[in-house]
Amino acid sequence: HLVESGGGLVQAGDSLRLSCAASGSTFSMYFGSYAVAWFRHAPGMERVSVAGLNGSGFSAFYADSVKGRFTISRDNAMNMVYLQKNSLKTEETAVYYCAASWNTDQTIITESGKYTYWGQGTRVTVSS
Repeated sequence: HLVESGGGLVQAGDSLRLSCAASGSTFSMYFGSYAVAWFRHAPGMERVSVAGLNGSGFSAFYADSVKGRFTISRDNAMNMVYLQKNSLKTEETAVYYCAASWNTDQTIITESGKYTYWGQGTRVTVSS
């Protein structure tokens, strides 16, 4: 399963690093064959994609609103996914979810409906 951590209360302009640990038999041997992504769900809003990586970690996508401020990375040896968030904005207050999907063709998956595995989320609150 996927477990996110690193959320909390920060001020606008601050940085925060989210982590996602993948564990269990599903991910134990072939984590590099899973596309991963971070999504966020703000109150009253739809869940939206923030950033994602292919299995190797060499191809990434970012939502336009976070380009240049957020960086997604992964450590396949440790079964970890990270989201470094800089210059946070108040409108980025949300629950952030990590997602993974088996994807051996090494493409990026942007649609939430194509992700099979989801974490429970970690809450990020950005105050002004």
